[in-house]
Amino acid sequence: MDVLVLIGRVLFVLVFLGGAVAHLTKTQAMGAYAASRGVPAPVPATIASGLVMLAGGVSIALGIWADLGALLIAAFAFPTAVLMHGFWRETDDEARQTEQTHFLKDTALGGAALMLIAFFSYVGDDLGLTITGPLFSIS
Repeated sequence: MDVLVLIGRVLFVLVFLGGAVAHLTKTQAMGAYAASRGVPAPVPATIASGLVMLAGGVSIALGIWADLGALLIAAFAFPTAVLMHGFWRETDDEARQTEQTHFLKDTALGGAALMLIAFFSYVGDDLGLTITGPLFSIS
């Protein structure tokens, strides 16, 4: 089971690590897009969100307080869904459908991150192939 959980952890964070690299290397372009969606302080928000995705992704992948990493991912995913993918603001049907898909993807990933928090916290130090145990404890 430990190997399956490790594979799942790595596959789960690939999208966030890729996003982190884009946020931190294409900051101006990503910030411009965030500005077009009405995000306040778009360039600092782009950098901050990139760092959150990077820290959360590395934490989950390596198993260093993976529950905290999952909390960071959830804290990124839910606001991103609302701020960046507000499909209800779109007037064009195709744009609305695209944004709704992104909104649902972000909420699903946020939900999965919440499940990971519970999973890592509940299993505790019994989960192998991690560097540390969880930061939180759910009994």
